Amino acid sequence: MYLVAHLHLTMLRVWDRLVALARGERGDNNTISNVAWAIAAIVVVGIAVAAIKAYIESQVSKLG
Repeated sequence: MYLVAHLHLTMLRVWDRLVALARGERGDNNTISNVAWAIAAIVVVGIAVAAIKAYIESQVSKLG
């Protein structure tokens, strides 16, 4: 449940950022912000991969 809530909040932040960019609202720290978003995306993908891998391994262990 924690993972779902975390992913939901991250997606809301991404949506807010995309809306701000579409409106042309840019801050002074645009490069730093882009790096932070890239790191956040890598972390989210890493968490998703770990969760899927753990699920698959648990299902395989049930089979045999």
